[in-house]
Amino acid sequence: MANADEVKKNTGFSIGGVSPVAHTSNLDILIDKSLNRFPYIFAAAGHPNCVFKITYDELIKITKGSEKEISE
Repeated sequence: MANADEVKKNTGFSIGGVSPVAHTSNLDILIDKSLNRFPYIFAAAGHPNCVFKITYDELIKITKGSEKEISE
């Protein structure tokens, strides 16, 4: 796990508001397959008090993320 300074350096966002897109570094994005059960997902939008609504398929597309079984 990254600490707060590492998160800010690698994503450009402070913890609590890390968006899945628009990072300052090229990062591998992992998306939990279990999220596909929801019609919509609400993701952080760059600030702890901001989110955006997106479908699972749209999230995969805009992040070029890899689907993984992360949760148990």
